[in-house]
Amino acid sequence: MATKFHHINLCSTDIPGLAQFYQNVLELDETFYGSQGSDRKQITNQGYGGHVTFLTDGNTEMHLATRDLTVAFKTKQAINPLDRGHIAFRTDDIEGVKRRLTERGIPFSDFGTWAIEGWQQIFFYDPDGNIVEVQQVEDAKV
Repeated sequence: MATKFHHINLCSTDIPGLAQFYQNVLELDETFYGSQGSDRKQITNQGYGGHVTFLTDGNTEMHLATRDLTVAFKTKQAINPLDRGHIAFRTDDIEGVKRRLTERGIPFSDFGTWAIEGWQQIFFYDPDGNIVEVQQVEDAKV
């Protein structure tokens, strides 16, 4: 099973201003729905329809998403990945990651495919309460 760092997600009420900051200060480029998912569309009818801007340095991504404090309620999940943000990893075996979490007694929220077409996503907390995403993209290598 391969798992690699994929992106960090920051939430804000001013996505254009935040994007401009990172583009101007760190010279990040905007990419369309992630460098490995340009043909995929954002899903907006499953609990989150906020604006997301994807930035990249050419390898790693930064996702800037409109803060939405109601996502957990709307999706009936315990974790809200769009409150303060999260870090994300991409895997080629999400079922293996789920088994590992279950074996270690770590609860997770299985969002399935809900934000971007073809991106299966789970979220859990690290020991300090930071939200961690692990995702697998259909028909894509890590």
